[in-house]
Amino acid sequence: MKEKITLQGMLYDSKSSYLRGPALAPPLIRKAYRSDSANYFAENGMELRPEIFNDLGDFEIKDYFDIEKITTQNLHKESPLITLGGDHSITFPILKALNEVHGLVQILHIDAHGDLYQNFEGDPYSHACPFARIMENKLATRLVQLGIRTLSSHQREQAKKFNVEIIEMKDYTETKLPHFEKPIYLSLDIDALDPAFAPGVSHYEPGGFSTRQVLDIIQHIKAPIIGADIVEYNPTRDINDMTAMVSAKILKEIVAKILENNETIN
Repeated sequence: MKEKITLQGMLYDSKSSYLRGPALAPPLIRKAYRSDSANYFAENGMELRPEIFNDLGDFEIKDYFDIEKITTQNLHKESPLITLGGDHSITFPILKALNEVHGLVQILHIDAHGDLYQNFEGDPYSHACPFARIMENKLATRLVQLGIRTLSSHQREQAKKFNVEIIEMKDYTETKLPHFEKPIYLSLDIDALDPAFAPGVSHYEPGGFSTRQVLDIIQHIKAPIIGADIVEYNPTRDINDMTAMVSAKILKEIVAKILENNETIN
């Protein structure tokens, strides 16, 4: 392996529109990853012990724009970056930093929400807006969203404006999974899952993915993954650390898929 996978946590939820709590998530996802109740083997047979990470720890964010600066400092071209959030607003500054190193990327976004608002409650950097900021700043050549089930008229207009490919949850089947050939960034909002599988989220939106479906989506990715985030886990709403364990499982499968797919890791 040329480089370990860089891991950073962003203790930030100041752009959340409804509840605070996701800033508490990163250390709890790590704790779940290391839990004696499970082991370090991914479903493809890889053993992914914590040493697989160049873990830079968690960063307490006071100023939203520091997220880009910190991410820039943490980025290495041959080391994929995984970020634990945090609310979904962190994705825009992370993509800005990533763009400086990797150039344009394609994005796979798994979420209950499109997060395409031009602004939300007067804040253009709200966690409801990151993908509008990403697309208007031309940080991605393609944005594919899966699992969306809350599209407002405004967000449908935004999706059309930015040529966003949306597979709404009501239309989802495995046969519709997108195919990527160029390197991608994977952004996964835990509320993409149905609340029955992940109750530790701020916004309950019934009718979402099962844990198995999300894992299958990740495992079907064929393109290199240069970065990923797992966001919007809210521990204050969790039950028996269920969502922490789901987040840790998803983290492990993302790591396994990075190691399978990326040419820079062998």
